[in-house]
Amino acid sequence: MIAVGRDVYVANEGTEMSAIFTVGRSDLRRIQWQEETIVPLVPGTVRVHIDRFALTSNNISYGAFGEAMSYWSFFPTGNAATGCIPVWGFGTVVESRTENVAVGERFYGYYPMADAVVLHPVAINAQRFIDGAPHRRDLHSVYNQYLRCSSDPLYRPEDENVLALYRPLFPTSFLIDDFLADNGFFGASEVLVSSASSKTAYGLAFLLAARRAAGGGLPCVGLTSPINIAFTAGLGCYDDVIDYAGVATFAPKVASVYVDMSGDAKLRATIHGHLQDRLAYSCSVGGTHWEDLGSDKGLAGPQPVRFFAPAQGKKRAAEWGPQGFQERFAGAWSAFLKRALDPARPWLKVVTGEGREAIASTYTDLLEGKVPANEGRILAV
Repeated sequence: MIAVGRDVYVANEGTEMSAIFTVGRSDLRRIQWQEETIVPLVPGTVRVHIDRFALTSNNISYGAFGEAMSYWSFFPTGNAATGCIPVWGFGTVVESRTENVAVGERFYGYYPMADAVVLHPVAINAQRFIDGAPHRRDLHSVYNQYLRCSSDPLYRPEDENVLALYRPLFPTSFLIDDFLADNGFFGASEVLVSSASSKTAYGLAFLLAARRAAGGGLPCVGLTSPINIAFTAGLGCYDDVIDYAGVATFAPKVASVYVDMSGDAKLRATIHGHLQDRLAYSCSVGGTHWEDLGSDKGLAGPQPVRFFAPAQGKKRAAEWGPQGFQERFAGAWSAFLKRALDPARPWLKVVTGEGREAIASTYTDLLEGKVPANEGRILAV
């Protein structure tokens, strides 16, 4: 019933069971498929079959910050020692006891790695619904929205893989770029970005390059592992790319902002130590180096500040209006996809997998940093 590592439990055919992929909260390598009994729906709920989802280093960050950022709270496992890492993807309603949400409708949103999920639609309209489950009411609404594919202006069936991979990440890139510009880059003259080969990082670098080309941005330096140097430099949106080993001797002479996508405490301490009072701002975003997280105690220079994308999004939606926000985002999204998916020089190769073993092995490879930077993994149970 419970399996560890890559030996994954599969329910016997014909049993009324489903399964959800869980990990150890204190040890992300402890994985298992947790068997759950399928229960009848109550009024006001729907059952959604999870058709496909993206699994990226961003999801590893969800696990790394599961406690601090309440990611474990979205899909509770009933066991305080385990958690379910959320993913972004597409699902189809297979049962409904909710008015105005029909069987067969397809939705993009935040799902568990599982066969299916029961949701509690509220605030239903032509574009989306909110999951009003009691345990999700105090969690940020950006993660509780499920968008109808039938009315989503960004949706095309042939784009599902790209949407699952980039759509959850690019808004963060967009909002970090906007946050830095909104604050005058804190007086800095350069931006340093770790985990530079990650999709969120190079989305930010793309936007910074576009801003600079328009006369308002800063040079951007990417920090990455030696194995990803060629890929990251080949993107063409970083002004310089340095491997982590070279950071020890890298000493920027200008005031800099550090955007930390890695969460690596040793790397962060090195950068803070080099820059000291030349570090204008330290922006903590991700945890791709999940085993190297650590304390910020005793850091030179300014204390790191965690970036929460929904807060900047809420600020800008209030200032620009919802339509103004969407127009600005849509323009940036269109430009980014045009470059990322350029047939002559694509940044992304989609790799698909199906079944519980494929999910477990992809997850393990992401943990160990074995997924090539140019690959995007799309999975289905």
